[in-house]
This record gives sequence, structure tokens and C-alpha cells, in this order.
Amino acid sequence: MNRDLYKNLLDWKASPRRKPLLLQGARQTGKTFLLKELGRTAYQRLFYFNFEEEPGLKEIFKKDLRPKRLVPLLSAARQGDLQPGKDLIFFDEIQSCNEALNSLKYFCEEAPEYHIVGAGSLLGLLLSRPASFPVGKVNIFHLYPMTFFEFLDAIDEGRLRKLMEEAPALEPLPFHEELSEWLKMYYFIGGMPEAVALFASTRRLGGIRAVHQEILKAYALDFTKHVPPVDVPKISMLWESVPAHLSRENKKFIFTAVHPSARSREYEGALQWLENAGLIHKAWAIKRPELPLRGAADRRSFKVFLLDVGLLGAMTRLDEKTVIEGASMFHTYKGAFVENFTAQQLVAMGEEQLYYWRSEGLKAEVDFLVERSGTVWPVEVKAGINPKSQSLLSYDRQFRPERLVRSNLLNLRQDGKILNIPLYAINALPRLLSLASAQRQA
Repeated sequence: MNRDLYKNLLDWKASPRRKPLLLQGARQTGKTFLLKELGRTAYQRLFYFNFEEEPGLKEIFKKDLRPKRLVPLLSAARQGDLQPGKDLIFFDEIQSCNEALNSLKYFCEEAPEYHIVGAGSLLGLLLSRPASFPVGKVNIFHLYPMTFFEFLDAIDEGRLRKLMEEAPALEPLPFHEELSEWLKMYYFIGGMPEAVALFASTRRLGGIRAVHQEILKAYALDFTKHVPPVDVPKISMLWESVPAHLSRENKKFIFTAVHPSARSREYEGALQWLENAGLIHKAWAIKRPELPLRGAADRRSFKVFLLDVGLLGAMTRLDEKTVIEGASMFHTYKGAFVENFTAQQLVAMGEEQLYYWRSEGLKAEVDFLVERSGTVWPVEVKAGINPKSQSLLSYDRQFRPERLVRSNLLNLRQDGKILNIPLYAINALPRLLSLASAQRQA
């Protein structure tokens, strides 16, 4: 399956500023597959080393980390002769060997001619502690679950993606009903590559939830394997509480909803662990949309979203029947699925930190604020086709932005100052905003 990040990897390979590359992301988002594909298609040979599958590899890094010593040993371990620039060295599950991680500094400084990549499901935890990795000596990419556009490519519906990416004007898109149906399927399947691959090969939803449950069990095992025993219950309770928080009308994360006696200072570390592991995304509240948004954020008020809408469905026991029935889809969780879907797409599009607007009296709330080219775009998302946007209009009265964005199941259209983007086209948001700006200037 094609991933959009592959283009960035090819640019990395050709860059004169190339450094050793670390690819981070949650477990089972496709990191190993993608880097192996890079080695297979863009290099003569791939020298693959997995520090979890072969613990003995760690012995290579015990004495010193100089590349002139490591390269012959790595070559011998794979019975080959590593050629700089022609072969790719891949350290997988690199977080299991801190010496291998630190060796990247010396490859950067002393042997930049070698192309070397590393990946690991818990690299985010190490990157949150600068002393644990070679600061400034590596390039860092992040791989997320597959976006809706990548999902369309995987199921051989790339023509629909192309229509949205190449829309010449802010006019209704063709195949609106077909795209809406595929979006509904994506809500159930999500973007975890194994689930998408199963559906792409069978065209059935049967077995998808089994894949999701296996992934969720793997995450639970990570809690017990990589977290101090005293913190495991806190992390587990926080993780399991996310769907319940999203089901509430006010989706603000409240620690006492996790446990009646929970205090924020006792659970903040556990929540940060989940975020660093790539399993959740936070959205911070903002009362006044001032640039930069990070400086205006109220870090005491936030929402929490799961990394993948398909996993959210698995945790809430959403079954195939709910998808097929269509109109009755989601029930209590319909707003949660739409917001989680949008958060997931925005993060994958480069919005590393999410924000939302909340009025002073808590009477109005806009789901997301997107910062683009020095402009803050308010984005309100709705599960159905209701065009009413009271919160968006309240935001407009207070701040008078250039444009308002509403995303729901209506087709693409300009409604006065409001740009209505169908939910299935949210991945095309940057292009559509550019069209809106050009239209205004014209």
C-alpha cells in the first residue's frame, strides 16, 4: 500500500542535508513496512537489524560507537559489504538498544556517506527525554495511521482522491454520495494498515474488529512491558476512559471522570506517556485566537482523541450493522467519531498540535482552529447535513475572520462567508483554503 510519507523519504535520500533518519509512530502504523520498501526500491540492498528479534545484535555496540568499527561488524552480521550511498542500514525497534540510537550521532559526524534509518514504536518516549538521543544529529519523521485519502488509494479508488486534490474551484464535487459511503466505511475500518489491507483484499468488514482487538491488546502489553508497575493502572484507566470522555456533550477531559479520587498532578505523567507513545492527541482550548496559537492555549483545558477512529469504534463496540444502517449510525458517539476522524486527519496533515475555541461563558465552541500562512481558520465539524452553525457564527461576531469553515456531509459549496467542506475532503483542506483565499483576492 502506498503511503504519502514515501515521497518525503525519497527527498531525504537525495537531500544534501541528510542525516540519519528516525521514523517514529505508534505500534502497527506501518513503519517497518515503509522503510523496508524504501530499502527494496530505492537502494541496491537493505541491511536490516531488529533489536527485539535479535537481542544479540546489541553486543556489536558495547565497546565503542565509531562507524569505522561498526560498519565492518554490521557487514559481517549480514554477510555482505556495506556500500555507502548504495545500501540502506535499517535499525528496527531501535529504542531497545540505546547504544545503537546514540551511534547515529557518530554516523552523522564521522560517516555521513552512509544512509541509515531507525524506527521504533516507542521512540516518542525517548524523544521526550533529550538526554536519551542524539539531539540535532538526526532527521525525524512521524508516521500516522492511514488518512482517508491513503485509504482511497489502498482500495483502488484513487480516482476519487484525485478529484478532490485537483478541484479547480469551490464548486460541488462529483461522486458526492459515493465518497460519503466510503467515508462511512473508513469510520469503521480506520487507518491502521493491517485493517485497511484486510478490507482491500476481501471487500468485507468481517474480521476487521478482530484486527483492531489484536492491536489494542498489543498496546495493553506495552503498558505492562515498558511502564513502571505502579503507573500501569493509571495509564490503563486513562486509555480506557477516552471513549467515555468523547461521548459527553462537553468533551473536555476531566481527571475525576477517570476515577473519583483522581487528581491531575497524579495522572498528568500517565497522560503524557500515552501522548508520547503516539496513542492519543490533545486539543488545547483557546479563548482568543491570537497568533501563535501555542501561546494563547489554556493548557489546563483540553480534549483527548485516539490515534485512530477505527480503534475508537472497537473500544466502543461499534459493529458492522451500525455502518450498514446508515441513518442510525453512531448514536451517542456520532459527534465523537466525526471529531476524532477530523483530529486524526489534521494531525497526519502536519497539525502536530490541535486547538479549539471555547467562548468565555462556555456557551459556544468551535471544534478546531487551524493556523495557515499567518491566518487562523475556525473549523466546525458536524456528523450529518445540518447547515446550522451557531457557534461558528458566534465566533464570527467576536473575531471577524476572513473565512469560516464548516465540515459535514453536505457537498462542497460557498455559503456566504462560510466555506462548506465535506468531511471526506478534509484532507484537501490546505488546497481548498488556498482556493478560497485566491477567490477573495480576485
